[in-house]
Amino acid sequence: MAENGLADGAEAGADLDLDGLETATRLRLFGFVRRDDQLLYLWVLRAMDRLRFAHVSQAHTDDVATALAELASQHQDAPAEAENLRQRLDNLAEDGVLHRLEDPARAGKLSAYRNRQSVYQFSELGYLAFRAVSGVLAARIEDANLSRLVFSDILRDFEGLARANRDADADEIVRRLTSLDRVVEDMAQRTARFHLTLGDITRTTDTSPEVFLRHKDALLSHLHNFVVELERYLPRLTSAVAAVEQTGVATLLDRAAMADERPLLGHDRIREDWARRWAALRAWFAIPDAGQSAADAVVAAPPRAVEVRDTARMAVSAVIALLRQITDAQRSGVNRSTQLKHLAAWVVDTADEEAAHALMSAAFNLRSARHFGTVHEDEELISSRSTWWDAPGVEVSMTLFAKGKAPTPGVPKPVVDKRGSRQHLRSQQAAARAAERDSAARLLGAGVHGRVLDAAELRVLLKLLTRALESRSMVAGRVTASGSNDVLTMRLVPSPGGSAVQTEHGVLHLPGYALELAPLRRRAKAGL
Repeated sequence: MAENGLADGAEAGADLDLDGLETATRLRLFGFVRRDDQLLYLWVLRAMDRLRFAHVSQAHTDDVATALAELASQHQDAPAEAENLRQRLDNLAEDGVLHRLEDPARAGKLSAYRNRQSVYQFSELGYLAFRAVSGVLAARIEDANLSRLVFSDILRDFEGLARANRDADADEIVRRLTSLDRVVEDMAQRTARFHLTLGDITRTTDTSPEVFLRHKDALLSHLHNFVVELERYLPRLTSAVAAVEQTGVATLLDRAAMADERPLLGHDRIREDWARRWAALRAWFAIPDAGQSAADAVVAAPPRAVEVRDTARMAVSAVIALLRQITDAQRSGVNRSTQLKHLAAWVVDTADEEAAHALMSAAFNLRSARHFGTVHEDEELISSRSTWWDAPGVEVSMTLFAKGKAPTPGVPKPVVDKRGSRQHLRSQQAAARAAERDSAARLLGAGVHGRVLDAAELRVLLKLLTRALESRSMVAGRVTASGSNDVLTMRLVPSPGGSAVQTEHGVLHLPGYALELAPLRRRAKAGL
């Protein structure tokens, strides 16, 4: 199933999964449209396409020349022959549109064998690129329409799909799913194209309202018939989707995967592809369940057919509003076209050219260009002989751009007096240090064993324990560790039994170590 018909454009782009190199390689396929003689390259590819339909998969230069002559006899714009045809075919081969092969069997004698005997054929992606360009050139705006006849085909395919699943007819399941794929994709493309065309008609009514007035009745009738037909078939299509699901979606997908004839894909990938197709089909016509999981294709959202119906109704309203606007403009005789004509008459009737420029500037809010510039940071980097066009740009401040004035540092800001804040922070820090010293004194006086430490004492103990662990060292084969603060010193003494400290939040175990607390020994200051 083509994802661009049944899924959003963003989702379709996400499924490509191309890296930058492969994307650039594929974009090179459209290089022939940017050459100087792009029309000649297009006719060469049309000749290759003509040979392809004649089952000539590998064409020699003479075959392409013959096909070009046949096209020239049928089309006036086609060239009878192309100069340097071989070189043009080689250019298309370098872009990846064609494959170039050597065919020595075409040489009948040794002298011909020594010359190049190249044959050319379309590459798979090159043919898709050619068809894409041909589709753009052959597209006609008048062909846009909303097909109301497809709903009966879709309903018939859903009913046939349910019947085939009940009868275990795997081949018929694949045929019905493929038909639904094709019909729903065509409906989605037609709908998108019609609304784009309608938008183009709406935008061009200011310059040619007669085109819109000539087709307004047909547009309104076409939109009305499509909406009526969709509302008539939507309940039946929803019931048909439910009937298919009652026959077993898992069984349906398994049978479709078994009957699929794509030999280059594994069974799991084929089943996953059919599951994605069925989810996209269900998203168009099935009403979502309230308890549907996020893994399903539709999550608590209306069917896409309902969205198409609402969009068509909005288009009817837009056409009616535009019709009313054009009718009022024609009744009053004032619209954009008449305003531009009056302005043109005023400009012609002005006294001189300066007055005409002033009138046009006022009408279209035109102003004279203001040129300004600044010096580059490295003046020696840019030659003084470089023109404005060739010299690199420099950063310009918004003040200079908007007002034409160089930026200034402005009035200095007043110094903020933060002495009160600093005094408050100092007092808080002093109170915190005093509280920590009191907790350390209680810890030294009462010890750490045989009682429950409060939060403040536990905080002091953990700080000392962290400092002791960070200062561990090996002395005479024994591990020594100690940590101290302003009040006491704590040592970790190796002990086979270990130790435990009870706190308000639980018991702190120290396996293999015992805690010893001692007052801090201060060194006497040496006299001067």
